[in-house]
Amino acid sequence: MFTGIDEVDWAALRHAYGSAEDVPGMLRGLASADPAEREIALDGMYGAVHHQGDVYDSTLACVPFLFALAGREEVPDRGGIVELLVSIGGDEGAELLGGSYAMAHTAVRANAGVFARLAGDPDAGVRRAAAGAVVRFLDEPARVLGLLRERITVERDDGVLLALTESLGLFARRHPGQAAGALDLLTTQSAPPYGPGLRIAALGQLAACAPDRLPADLVDTVVRLLRDRSERRPVTPDEPDRPDTNTLVGRLRRLRPSDEEGSQLLRTLHTALGSRVEDRIGLLCGQLTSPDPVDRCNAVWMSTKLFGEWRADYSGPVALIGAQLGTDDDRLREAAVSALTGLLDIARPAADDVHALVTSRPDLWVQQWAHGLPSLGGPLKVLAQTGDPRAVPVLAEVLAGPVVPHDMGQVISCLGRAAAPLAPAFRRRLEEVPLESPESHSFALTLLLALRELRDRECVPGVLRLLLGLPEEARMRDVLVRHAAGTLGALGGAAREAIPALRGLLEGESAVPAADALWSVEADVHAVLPVLLRELTSGDAYRRRAAADVLARLGPAARPSLAGLRPMTESGAVWERTSAACAIWRITGVPDPVLPVLRSVWAEHPYTRLTIAECVAAMGPTGTPLHDLLRAELASPRRHQVPSDTYGTQDLVDDERLLRVCRAVLGGG
Repeated sequence: MFTGIDEVDWAALRHAYGSAEDVPGMLRGLASADPAEREIALDGMYGAVHHQGDVYDSTLACVPFLFALAGREEVPDRGGIVELLVSIGGDEGAELLGGSYAMAHTAVRANAGVFARLAGDPDAGVRRAAAGAVVRFLDEPARVLGLLRERITVERDDGVLLALTESLGLFARRHPGQAAGALDLLTTQSAPPYGPGLRIAALGQLAACAPDRLPADLVDTVVRLLRDRSERRPVTPDEPDRPDTNTLVGRLRRLRPSDEEGSQLLRTLHTALGSRVEDRIGLLCGQLTSPDPVDRCNAVWMSTKLFGEWRADYSGPVALIGAQLGTDDDRLREAAVSALTGLLDIARPAADDVHALVTSRPDLWVQQWAHGLPSLGGPLKVLAQTGDPRAVPVLAEVLAGPVVPHDMGQVISCLGRAAAPLAPAFRRRLEEVPLESPESHSFALTLLLALRELRDRECVPGVLRLLLGLPEEARMRDVLVRHAAGTLGALGGAAREAIPALRGLLEGESAVPAADALWSVEADVHAVLPVLLRELTSGDAYRRRAAADVLARLGPAARPSLAGLRPMTESGAVWERTSAACAIWRITGVPDPVLPVLRSVWAEHPYTRLTIAECVAAMGPTGTPLHDLLRAELASPRRHQVPSDTYGTQDLVDDERLLRVCRAVLGGG
């Protein structure tokens, strides 16, 4: 296995953390009789030699030894070694990357015959990993399909059969001209007498490769198969004992769903169905009404991706997710709370269930962390985010307690006028903040956010105390000053006593937010315009954009800024162009010069669309030339901020707001 390992000059090779002289120890550790030592060695390979998918010269040097290890039956856990080789080899795109990635892909492909032999290995874990490896690296499609057909005929391990089914789908996607045989096999596997898990897996692959082969009653069929599978699934997973190592590999294993196979089956099907949102909602509702809490938990986790990517009426699945909050299953309840967090209005069908949980579990009102500041407990946060006024008295109790969550101010905007009774408590807390304590600064920030949303006119003395009393060296000082100015600005003329303090900030780092607030308080163009013109020529792109946004608020009074704004509409920074174009229109009232800019930016950067739609709304009839963009947005089933597999709850909130603005502009409510 290790012939020639000592002849490699490992000290001259590199991995993610420097010299690769420790790699021989890792390779030998993969063959250890001690399970913990094997796991630590595998963790080291992923953590250093193949760090985050990177390929180093030491990675290439490891490939022959990894293949040698994978081929020796006496070596335990070889499935993990095969998976490592597959990851090192990458996919067909690795050749386009060139360099070490292309060399790794070539090296693994050169040994693809080993994967073909391992497809019949006595170890089921090895066979499972080898199934996909054969499709990825063996450059003989006819041989690959024949091998998969043969293995399906003789295989008896359910996990390996699932891997073979996934490999058939991968084959069909990689070799569309020769896919017919693979699709025939998948169609056969999707029907009796095959078991429910294998049938769901086959349907998931058909959905991705040949949706015309799916049954007309797909949703009912999958829900029925899912419940049949759940009835057959053992209560305790039949897995060998694993070492409890403090490694990334170990932590990832412990974080896997209790039914990882079921989770993967449904995730594959949901992903393949893509824009068939009604079918996916039907699947979710079927899963969420399953007698099996594990199936329901898997559905809850899958719902977040669907909600975040596609526009639809989710009241049905959201209500069913809310129903999970009454369960005694902690894992399911926590998953449901997590899925509802950040949905805001979308979570309203679950509000009664959320309120019931909040009422019955005061211990969940505040979340304490081993490290970091306490935060608002998930159930209470969800209730407040839905705008439910029943959250207000509970928030009042939290405010009266010894600990105020650092994110409490962020939910106040969702409650609107219903939160007004909380103003005195927030105000009192702000007046008590010890200015010299670094630990209190994050606390002060949430209080400022809350008072800004509440438009509390009596908070001015407390805000000024913070603004004028913060030590120069205070942590987060600039952030706090900026938010303090914003809070004062939100009060308008009611904050006139703050004018001297705001004027005193016009020469510092917080000049733009101070000018913004000062304009709201006293509307003195002679005081703020010179500051904004100065910032417009700043070398800081963020400050230029912020200045443009404030100049837009000044309207015609900001005409002297047009000479500085017009060049910004040709900036390479998309947000700079957006802010400048919107400001020019608001200053001049003439849309024609900026309409092409807004149209191009809309297409170039989806994240600008909410800002542009709001500008078009303010234009009234003169914005009609851009209404086609708004109509197309409303017609699109996909959320505008999801160009990839990643998204955040703020993206979802902004998308819902964009839809509301578009409907309002076009007369749809």
